Amino acid sequence: MDGVPRVPAQRRPDPVEPAALRFGVLGPVRAWRGDEPLNTGSPQQRALLAALLLREGRTATAAELIDALWGEDPPSQALAAVRTYASRLRKALDAGVLVSESGGYAVRGLGEGALDLNAAQDLAARAEKAKAAGDLRRARDVLDQALALWDGETLAGVPGPYAEAQRVRLEEWRLQLLESRLDMDLEQGCHAEAVSELTALTAAHPLRERLRELLMLALYRSGRQAEALAVYADTRRLLADELGVDPRPGLRELQQRILRADPGLAEPSAPAAESAAVPVRPAQLPATVPDFTGRACFVSELSDVLAASGTGVMAVSALAGIGGVGKTTLAVHVAHRARPAFPDGQLYVDLQGTGPRAAEPETVLGSFLRALGTADSAIPDSLEERSALYRSVLDGRRVLILLDNAKDAAQVRPLLPGTSGCAALVTSRVRMVDLAGAHLVDLDVMSPDEALALFTKIVGEERVGSEREAALDVVAACGFLPLAIRIAASRLAARRTWTVSVLAAKLADERRRLDELQAGDLAVKATFELGYGQLEPAQARAFRLLGLADGPDISLAAAAAVLDLPAEETEDLLESLVDTSLLESAAPGRYRFHDLVRLYARACAERDEEPPSEREAAMSRLLDFYLATAAGVYAIERPGDRLVDHLEPTDHPGLSFGNRRAARDWLYAEAVSLLACVRQSTRPGFLRRAVDTLWASVDLAESGSNSKEYEGVASALREAARDAGDPRAQARALVMVAYVHHITGRFDVANQAAEQAAELSAGDDPLTGCWAANTRGVIALYQNRYADGEAHLTSAIEGFRACQDRPGEASALCNLSRIHLATGRTGSAVSLARQGTGMYDAMGHALKGANGRYALGLALTQSGLLPEATARLTEALTVFRDSRQRLWEGMSLFRLAEADLAGGRAAQAAANAEMALTVLRGIGGEWRRGNVLVVLGHALNAVGQRDRGQVCWREALQIFETLEAPEAAEVRGLLAPAALA
Repeated sequence: MDGVPRVPAQRRPDPVEPAALRFGVLGPVRAWRGDEPLNTGSPQQRALLAALLLREGRTATAAELIDALWGEDPPSQALAAVRTYASRLRKALDAGVLVSESGGYAVRGLGEGALDLNAAQDLAARAEKAKAAGDLRRARDVLDQALALWDGETLAGVPGPYAEAQRVRLEEWRLQLLESRLDMDLEQGCHAEAVSELTALTAAHPLRERLRELLMLALYRSGRQAEALAVYADTRRLLADELGVDPRPGLRELQQRILRADPGLAEPSAPAAESAAVPVRPAQLPATVPDFTGRACFVSELSDVLAASGTGVMAVSALAGIGGVGKTTLAVHVAHRARPAFPDGQLYVDLQGTGPRAAEPETVLGSFLRALGTADSAIPDSLEERSALYRSVLDGRRVLILLDNAKDAAQVRPLLPGTSGCAALVTSRVRMVDLAGAHLVDLDVMSPDEALALFTKIVGEERVGSEREAALDVVAACGFLPLAIRIAASRLAARRTWTVSVLAAKLADERRRLDELQAGDLAVKATFELGYGQLEPAQARAFRLLGLADGPDISLAAAAAVLDLPAEETEDLLESLVDTSLLESAAPGRYRFHDLVRLYARACAERDEEPPSEREAAMSRLLDFYLATAAGVYAIERPGDRLVDHLEPTDHPGLSFGNRRAARDWLYAEAVSLLACVRQSTRPGFLRRAVDTLWASVDLAESGSNSKEYEGVASALREAARDAGDPRAQARALVMVAYVHHITGRFDVANQAAEQAAELSAGDDPLTGCWAANTRGVIALYQNRYADGEAHLTSAIEGFRACQDRPGEASALCNLSRIHLATGRTGSAVSLARQGTGMYDAMGHALKGANGRYALGLALTQSGLLPEATARLTEALTVFRDSRQRLWEGMSLFRLAEADLAGGRAAQAAANAEMALTVLRGIGGEWRRGNVLVVLGHALNAVGQRDRGQVCWREALQIFETLEAPEAAEVRGLLAPAALA
């Protein structure tokens, strides 16, 4: 060693792979290295790059490039300019990409998908392949990916005749792709969504007949026949004026088919083979039980009937029998056996026919249509339209439908498929003799041998074999009813210290079950008595108390409140009840009773073993839980709102949430169960808390999905409060009644309720009086009673200030802004709306701040400050969508349409108005729909679709005349001959 320190050898880093080049021509001509944009130079230099990229590796001579850039009038130094541009591009790009060859240039060595045009072509080819295979959903998605590659005008800002020719060619191709995607939208039932987009496209491309044809079909399939025919009239006039020609034969034929109401137009035009290949194949059948026993003759009989569905008839089998006889178990077992014969899917629903409120057929049809791949926006409102669309979607497909627990034939008929190839299995406690064409099966109790075999499968051969006689006594005491046998056997299987004889002895004296079988439900109750009698005391208490709640299911947190136990202990109890089959696990953290078991549990609770005070306390805790948690959600959505300080006190703290989304998710997940609890809490001691719970959950009134149930509960509470002589509860219930009626456009009824609320709350409940005045002011605005509205809102502002309720004050200020706007005081209207919105923002009100921006957007629109108006309304729309407030989402779209119209953007106005109509379906009432139709008519008239615009105005006029609304006079003026000239 020489003593000189050595420097350790340095390991050379691995070479870094250079980022790939990417190019874009479907928009401005651009280049990137990885994610880093490259400078592509002057417009002429970008024109050279575009010309080379579009030749896809082929060499372009200097003469061809000069012609591409300058056409017939090149500059004197054109060749030198081309060489300069090429040199600059070569330096900007990777080595070897831009090459000189044979006196010309070419772009070579690009990776797959490096050019956005090539990527779009590949995606279009994949979409065509998916479409040919019948996978329309996949084809549509892939086409959407291709269309998303466009970023504005193709070759934007690039000069020269070559670029112009390519621009025209690629724009035509883009429109063809768009037409193909829209055609697939219609094939998949997305008619309402397509109308909005097609309206904008036909305004932008008025002479493109294929777009007009698609718009006519979308309108017709959306139930808007008059508008569809008006589109044809507009098209014919436009073509005659602009080109001197008639519409092409395909468009004329479509008009005639619409006039004839051709049934073929209501169905997808694709052949049956493609329909059968639709990838949405629901598989909704519940799991079959592994210990299914007996019923061999019924299995064979039903299987034969289902097999007949492939021979030209639509098979319907209806199983009837008492509760617990095994109808569902048999139907599910047979359905699973038949699955190979129904390759396009199986649908299932529990129709809740034995409950207090059976499932509505239109609700079930909505669920089925979604399961079959129909978009929400394409699902119509009425039962008849949904049923017709359902039959159309099923046509040409082989689908099995299992309709479980039906109430009667009337509930079932709209849910039956209409063509051969499909089949339906129906279970019910009644014989459906009035269900035409149905194969009726009366399901009786099991034979003794079948019953013993089922019992043995569950308990085990070893335990039953040595006590066969005792086992026969057990199944006989169960009345040979499958559900009773399953419960008893499960209890015995879970208790290894019991013998079969012990169980038989327990059953021997049970109210002569065999004699009471023909009493129908009494046999089921006796069967449940077996399982209930074997519960531990804590399990039995949970079983009884949980049966008191009316909701379709209950969450773990709500159940813990009912039982007054920690969540962990509650979960253990509930899971043990699930093991006994007395409770079902509907989803993680949610539980439900079978409807008959719930009735039995309630009967147990109402017997002398559960004192009334304990039952009252359990339901009181549940109501406390919902009130406290809903109040917490309200406080998160509306920070600083004083309502939460004026609600009834609760003994249960409720749940807490870390953010708005979690709080909002809870409210909508619990909506049905919460409203059911409120509805059943109308007795003294509960009523005021029930009313306050309804108020704290007011967002449900505007959601669309829960609005109808909310309205029914509000009306029930109003009646209960009146009968109880409780003016405070009655006033608050009336505020909610007024609110829901004003949402649905029933302004006279709403005003009466608000007026009563104001009278009843005077003095004793000032905050309720403030909200009543605020609501009266809004209603007066809608009824054009501006002086009354201003007086009510001024009173509300003063009242809110006295109560130190700044969110309420902000609401009234924004509403007063609209009164000023309606009376021509636009400056003060803007000022009031800014003041209210500023107050909301200062308190961190996201949702109510959106209401403020909505009011501000209206004022700004009328003041002519259109860019700011559009910005504020767009902000409001985003919040409303995120908050699931369908009413205000739709109204924001409507107001955006008004702003677009005022700004001369008629096509965008028409698109927003169409979207508003789609969102507001089923909520907001006819009055609001009429106003949207008026704006849509103006927008269509501005883009040259005058006939269709008149159809909208005529429909609006019919609505306003039916409602006796003052807006009718304005619409009559629009339809007057002088106005149309």
